[in-house]
Amino acid sequence: MDAGFEAHLRADGVEFDAADAELLRTIDAEGSLNRAADALGRSYSRAHQRLTALEDALGPLVVRQRGGSGGGGSDLTDEARDLLARFERLRSEFTGTAEVEETVLSGRVVAREGELATVETDAGQVRALAPAADAVNVAIRADAVTLSAPDDAPPEEATSARNRFVGTVAAIDAGAQVARVLVDVGADAPLAAIVTVSSIEKLDLREESEVVASFKATATRASPREV
Repeated sequence: MDAGFEAHLRADGVEFDAADAELLRTIDAEGSLNRAADALGRSYSRAHQRLTALEDALGPLVVRQRGGSGGGGSDLTDEARDLLARFERLRSEFTGTAEVEETVLSGRVVAREGELATVETDAGQVRALAPAADAVNVAIRADAVTLSAPDDAPPEEATSARNRFVGTVAAIDAGAQVARVLVDVGADAPLAAIVTVSSIEKLDLREESEVVASFKATATRASPREV
């Protein structure tokens, strides 16, 4: 189980995400699932399967009307409109929280491969996009960090998030839908991560919990540091 910065709602094992929200909004705009699938460039069968899976987990989302002089069509239920509203609130909270949050680690470049550099920091080695400089500051955005339980963290070769630190949770600041987690990774400053509150619960995170923090090299940027 891992927790990353991706806006989604979870219920009965099904995640409602941005693609699902787009499907419902397009059904509402186009008046039918068939026309919505065409507008989105999706196959009708896949759109229908996804809608069925969502309704099995979340309840009725679309009211379908057959034939008649109006030609039939589909309307969103009140539950669907409430779901869209909750998703938009969640996405707004994610965006507002993550825009300014980043952790900066100081280090020295010890190896290079094209635009990517390996930087030695107090927390360990970090792969990052880096300029031609030896001393650098590495900025890690909170929305780029994924947290995993130590036993569930995927092996490095199985994920594109090759940067990883093992640390302990120093603090959790939970809002209505989103939580800011600070992880002590052995550096001067804790590593900040933004995850959903539901992910906090599923990972059973609390202060002093051990976690694995992962993030992609391409989402990590270094800048020259004065020495």
